[in-house]
Amino acid sequence: MTTSEQIRVLCVRTGVSLSELARRIDQTPQNFNAKLKRNTVTQDELNKIAEALGVKYEQYFVLSNGEQVK
Repeated sequence: MTTSEQIRVLCVRTGVSLSELARRIDQTPQNFNAKLKRNTVTQDELNKIAEALGVKYEQYFVLSNGEQVK
């Protein structure tokens, strides 16, 4: 599942429209939709989305020894 697909599912599950989410992260709905279509949402934007929706966002790699690279 792409990041854009994850964001769309998240909006459905939280009951927030994509337009409302865009406004909550200080973007226009048009700009945000364009980013979703191109799948160019940045790490900073993902953190803002999580904060705006009151959810936890984690993205990191785990090495074979269990060490995490965040």
